[in-house]
Amino acid sequence: MFFHKKQLMAAVTVDEANPRFAQLLLEQFGGATGELTAALQYWVQSFHCENAEIKDMLQDIAIEEFSHLEMVGQLIEMHTKNVDQTDAYKSTLFAIRGVGPHLLDSQGQAWTAAYINEGGDVVRDLRADIAAEAGARQTYEELIKLAPDAGTKKTLHFLLTREISHTQMFMNALQSMGKLTDPLFGNIAPDSTVDLFFNLSSDGKDKPNALNSEPTFKYVADPEPKG
Repeated sequence: MFFHKKQLMAAVTVDEANPRFAQLLLEQFGGATGELTAALQYWVQSFHCENAEIKDMLQDIAIEEFSHLEMVGQLIEMHTKNVDQTDAYKSTLFAIRGVGPHLLDSQGQAWTAAYINEGGDVVRDLRADIAAEAGARQTYEELIKLAPDAGTKKTLHFLLTREISHTQMFMNALQSMGKLTDPLFGNIAPDSTVDLFFNLSSDGKDKPNALNSEPTFKYVADPEPKG
């Protein structure tokens, strides 16, 4: 059961409507890195999760992402309101679809559930969630650079900040299971090649470094086919 409080999670202000920028904002409404994607991803993941604390965290963050979707939708609404006679409006997707948010990204691609990344394993899901937050944070950072007014920038800065907060929560969840930096999870142990690094560069000039050698890996300078 859900209750909708009609107040926004944080203030949304727009100093001057800009429908072209509103089209860019669609990326965070109906795009791959957008708030709808995150909200549904974390909500579905929570049903697979047996850890009560992590399940509750996923659901709380999912609901917050729906609140963010509401804020982005309000931004889009405000940036497209009363501008339908302007040339800037006529050059956007809103000229065809009408004002306000739509389930499209900034290029007019319809939202799809294929954007959602969940797989029924809590470690796998939390790592996917960290990547999702990174994608959203990057999008918000670019939107802030392009935002035409201070009010919009402030709202976007709040949303960017919450992506960082969520990332830390997901990292804490992985840490609580001892899986923040452990690549081994699941039920099937790896085979004997797990600690090998194959040098597959053709010029022969590569040397072992901290990323591909002891103590984690055995560096194979000139691997031979075994098949």
